[in-house]
Amino acid sequence: MAIEWEDNQPIYRQLRDLVVQRIMDGTFAEGEAVPSVRQVAADYQINHLTVGKAYQELVDTGLLEKRRGLGMFVTSGARGSLTSNEKQRFVEEELPAFVQRAHVLGMELSEVVDLLLETRGEE
Repeated sequence: MAIEWEDNQPIYRQLRDLVVQRIMDGTFAEGEAVPSVRQVAADYQINHLTVGKAYQELVDTGLLEKRRGLGMFVTSGARGSLTSNEKQRFVEEELPAFVQRAHVLGMELSEVVDLLLETRGEE
Protein backbone atom coordinates (compact mmCIF):
# COMPACT_ATOMS: atom_id res chain seq x y z
CA MET A 1 0.00 0.00 0.00
CA ALA A 2 1.76 3.16 -1.16
CA ILE A 3 0.92 6.57 0.21
CA GLU A 4 2.53 9.93 -0.38
CA TRP A 5 3.33 11.58 2.94
CA GLU A 6 3.30 15.37 2.95
CA ASP A 7 6.30 17.30 4.25
CA ASN A 8 4.17 20.00 5.90
CA GLN A 9 3.21 17.93 8.97
CA PRO A 10 4.54 14.90 10.85
CA ILE A 11 3.65 11.46 9.49
CA TYR A 12 1.93 10.44 12.74
CA ARG A 13 -0.52 13.35 12.34
CA GLN A 14 -1.18 12.44 8.72
CA LEU A 15 -1.79 8.85 9.78
CA ARG A 16 -4.07 10.00 12.60
CA ASP A 17 -6.03 12.09 10.07
CA LEU A 18 -6.26 9.08 7.75
CA VAL A 19 -7.75 6.94 10.54
CA VAL A 20 -10.17 9.76 11.39
CA GLN A 21 -11.23 9.92 7.73
CA ARG A 22 -11.81 6.18 7.68
CA ILE A 23 -13.90 6.35 10.84
CA MET A 24 -15.96 9.17 9.32
CA ASP A 25 -16.54 7.38 6.01
CA GLY A 26 -17.41 4.10 7.76
CA THR A 27 -14.39 2.11 6.56
CA PHE A 28 -13.52 1.60 10.25
CA ALA A 29 -16.87 0.93 11.91
CA GLU A 30 -17.62 1.55 15.58
CA GLY A 31 -16.81 -1.48 17.68
CA GLU A 32 -14.55 -2.94 15.00
CA ALA A 33 -10.81 -3.45 15.22
CA VAL A 34 -8.45 -1.18 13.31
CA PRO A 35 -5.34 -2.67 11.69
CA SER A 36 -2.58 -3.49 14.15
CA VAL A 37 0.36 -1.19 14.68
CA ARG A 38 2.67 -3.76 13.09
CA GLN A 39 0.39 -4.22 10.10
CA VAL A 40 0.11 -0.47 9.45
CA ALA A 41 3.87 -0.02 9.89
CA ALA A 42 4.52 -2.78 7.35
CA ASP A 43 1.83 -1.61 4.90
CA TYR A 44 3.01 2.00 4.84
CA GLN A 45 6.69 1.26 5.45
CA ILE A 46 6.90 3.52 8.48
CA ASN A 47 8.26 3.07 11.98
CA HIS A 48 5.95 1.25 14.40
CA LEU A 49 6.56 4.01 16.97
CA THR A 50 5.05 6.50 14.51
CA VAL A 51 1.93 4.36 14.18
CA GLY A 52 1.79 3.93 17.95
CA LYS A 53 1.92 7.69 18.46
CA ALA A 54 -0.93 8.25 15.99
CA TYR A 55 -3.03 5.55 17.63
CA GLN A 56 -2.25 6.88 21.11
CA GLU A 57 -3.56 10.33 20.15
CA LEU A 58 -6.78 8.68 18.97
CA VAL A 59 -7.01 6.77 22.26
CA ASP A 60 -6.42 10.02 24.19
CA THR A 61 -9.28 11.71 22.32
CA GLY A 62 -11.59 8.76 22.93
CA LEU A 63 -11.89 7.60 19.33
CA LEU A 64 -10.00 4.33 19.80
CA GLU A 65 -9.75 2.02 22.77
CA LYS A 66 -7.13 -0.58 23.64
CA ARG A 67 -8.36 -4.06 24.42
CA ARG A 68 -5.65 -6.08 26.08
CA GLY A 69 -4.56 -8.93 23.87
CA LEU A 70 -7.01 -7.98 21.11
CA GLY A 71 -5.76 -4.67 19.71
CA MET A 72 -7.30 -1.28 19.05
CA PHE A 73 -11.00 -0.78 18.41
CA VAL A 74 -13.12 2.15 17.29
CA THR A 75 -15.16 3.36 20.26
CA SER A 76 -18.92 3.53 20.28
CA GLY A 77 -20.01 7.06 19.34
CA ALA A 78 -16.70 7.90 17.63
CA ARG A 79 -18.28 8.77 14.28
CA GLY A 80 -20.91 11.03 15.83
CA SER A 81 -18.28 12.77 17.91
CA LEU A 82 -16.09 13.30 14.86
CA THR A 83 -18.98 14.55 12.76
CA SER A 84 -19.90 17.07 15.44
CA ASN A 85 -16.28 18.21 15.81
CA GLU A 86 -15.73 18.42 12.06
CA LYS A 87 -18.92 20.45 11.56
CA GLN A 88 -17.78 22.88 14.24
CA ARG A 89 -14.31 23.15 12.65
CA PHE A 90 -15.91 23.71 9.23
CA VAL A 91 -18.12 26.51 10.56
CA GLU A 92 -15.31 28.16 12.52
CA GLU A 93 -12.40 27.76 10.09
CA GLU A 94 -13.28 26.63 6.58
CA LEU A 95 -16.53 28.51 6.01
CA PRO A 96 -15.12 31.94 6.91
CA ALA A 97 -12.16 31.32 4.59
CA PHE A 98 -14.56 30.25 1.83
CA VAL A 99 -16.73 33.33 2.32
CA GLN A 100 -13.66 35.59 2.33
CA ARG A 101 -12.37 33.99 -0.87
CA ALA A 102 -15.76 34.45 -2.59
CA HIS A 103 -15.80 38.10 -1.45
CA VAL A 104 -12.28 38.70 -2.80
CA LEU A 105 -13.39 37.21 -6.12
CA GLY A 106 -16.33 39.62 -6.19
CA MET A 107 -18.96 36.90 -6.04
CA GLU A 108 -22.44 37.68 -4.80
CA LEU A 109 -24.00 35.46 -2.14
CA SER A 110 -26.80 34.45 -4.51
CA GLU A 111 -24.24 33.38 -7.12
CA VAL A 112 -22.39 31.26 -4.53
CA VAL A 113 -25.66 29.65 -3.36
CA ASP A 114 -26.64 28.86 -6.96
CA LEU A 115 -23.25 27.24 -7.58
CA LEU A 116 -23.49 25.21 -4.37
CA LEU A 117 -26.96 23.96 -5.27
CA GLU A 118 -25.83 23.17 -8.81
CA THR A 119 -22.85 21.23 -7.47
CA ARG A 120 -25.16 19.13 -5.30
CA GLY A 121 -27.50 18.58 -8.24
CA GLU A 122 -30.33 20.62 -6.77
CA GLU A 123 -32.12 23.68 -8.03
